[in-house]
Amino acid sequence: MDLVIFDLDGTLIDSSVDLANSVNATRAHLGLPPMEHAKVYSYVGNGAPVLIRKALGPEYPDDVVAGALEYFLAYYRAHMLDNTVLYPGVRGMLDRFRGEGIAMAVLTNKPMRFTHAIVAGLGLHEHFRSVYGGNSFEQKKPHPVGIETLLAELGASRERTLMVGDSAVDVETARNAQVKACGVTWGFQPETFADHPPDFLVDTAEELAERVMGHG
Repeated sequence: MDLVIFDLDGTLIDSSVDLANSVNATRAHLGLPPMEHAKVYSYVGNGAPVLIRKALGPEYPDDVVAGALEYFLAYYRAHMLDNTVLYPGVRGMLDRFRGEGIAMAVLTNKPMRFTHAIVAGLGLHEHFRSVYGGNSFEQKKPHPVGIETLLAELGASRERTLMVGDSAVDVETARNAQVKACGVTWGFQPETFADHPPDFLVDTAEELAERVMGHG
């Protein structure tokens, strides 16, 4: 592969605790009881507005949800690196790809200001040629505009480009852009691969490195 495009949450970083804590802080702000962390994780992947809408439920009017979203974003911005870490083996994998001259990019539905802060905070900014978030384009994943933009920017071919993610959203994005998809089993929503199977699954970052570099 000449270009590897990574999802962020659930793929490169384990942000689960900080996301769940921020959702539950938002629920507490509205006088609601905390939600189980596993339930919060099942809502991650389509951007913060969808996350908060699902975390509150359909009975809340749009103006309440909008206020809750504003509270969530402010709280998360202050706490997004409290517990967030790279998954095991990720830094070594990224270092290997960088050493081999394989271009890398991030394509996430997380807002850009958080995405850049986390990538920089974890010391990863030098690994990626481009970083795009949920508000970089008019459409979020699974719309293919992010991948299409990266292909054009980096001069990569579809045949030698790989989208890596932890959920069906990432697989659908790859399919819509006609590039290969890799699913990681350590993320938030690996169960969604049952209905949207990727081209291959990996259980560790080391396994992904071997596959990308042609050894697996």
